[in-house]
Amino acid sequence: MSVYFDVIVLGAGASGLMLAAEATKRGRRVLVLEKANKVGKKILMSGGGKCNFTNLDVQSEHYLSENPHFVISALSRYTNWDFIGLVCDYGIPYEERKHGQLFTLNGAKDILAMLLSECEKAGQVDIRTNCECKAVNSIDGTGFQVSTTQGVFECESLVVATGGLSIPTLGGSGIGYEIAKHFGHRVLPTRAGLVPFTFSDGFKQVTERLSGNAIPAVLSNQRHAFSEALLFTHRGLSGPSSLQLSNYWHSGESFEINFLPSLDVLEWLKQKKAQQPKSLVRTLLSDHLPKSVVLELQQLIWTDSSELAIGQWPDIKLEHLAQQLENYSVKPSGTEGYRTAEVTLGGVDTSEVSSKTMESKKQKGLYFVGEVLDVTGHLGGYNFQWAWASAQAAAQFV
Repeated sequence: MSVYFDVIVLGAGASGLMLAAEATKRGRRVLVLEKANKVGKKILMSGGGKCNFTNLDVQSEHYLSENPHFVISALSRYTNWDFIGLVCDYGIPYEERKHGQLFTLNGAKDILAMLLSECEKAGQVDIRTNCECKAVNSIDGTGFQVSTTQGVFECESLVVATGGLSIPTLGGSGIGYEIAKHFGHRVLPTRAGLVPFTFSDGFKQVTERLSGNAIPAVLSNQRHAFSEALLFTHRGLSGPSSLQLSNYWHSGESFEINFLPSLDVLEWLKQKKAQQPKSLVRTLLSDHLPKSVVLELQQLIWTDSSELAIGQWPDIKLEHLAQQLENYSVKPSGTEGYRTAEVTLGGVDTSEVSSKTMESKKQKGLYFVGEVLDVTGHLGGYNFQWAWASAQAAAQFV
């Protein structure tokens, strides 16, 4: 025997819980199925446990998708200010950090508690954990049958809010893509996004020795540039600048690092040559970079002139040094992959999904929200805002 609900939501993450809460306001009976032992695991660990829940500046250009216009409709109908309003209604204290990022002060648990409270308000949301979806089938075009480890359920509307492949320990899986393919949807190739870079060449030893050091830097390639903190790790490069650029990087490519983004390096070097001709380059650079970083750069770039006072450097040699410090090329061997990736790039092709309702154009009553779609935000609260907005859009129609 199967149990009937108006709406079944697969996944109790940000978009799944948001949708359940909003759909019940329309009087819909909602069942939320979560394969993990707890709901909202990814919410709880996000932003170092502080949950970067949205951003003060949300634009479509903060998102990657093969169909870049897809996000505009949902983001314009449920804005960052709408979610901020909800946070304020619950009296959740938060702070603004750089680049308009908003974080809770007391922890991500406040956001999860708010979503669960919203689900409880109408009293028509049934949330089941440790419940894994095994199969989904349509019933004569009028609904769906969902077979799970806790029995069989039926519904009129089925919402896939299963997320992507990132951080499998928190519940990431490919079930959403399998369901999409089952109903004839195209799934664009997936790869890890917002993820640290790894190296296997000589630069790996450099990052190992500098592990724990963070500096302001600009990382760039032909597609994009990000001016953020760069963190050296035992495996390679991390920090916001690396995570951001990873969304625009493809295997086998190089990218450039500007180690001194606040300086016109050549102009500065020539000035120092005139003012402090007896100083060593490493001594001068130590005013702008940690000494350990300067010594590693010296080994990489000007080891043959390391004991030469800057006054003895010909201008052409200073030009080469400036060029290297502003555009040092590195070639990662890869990334840390889904294990530590914050998001999954690619996913369900949005050209086959309504941007107004999030409903499948191929199967009536089937909806996709959040990360399972081919929509990936930049670092900074954009992926949460997409979760809220896409869920809100679908909730009006399920």
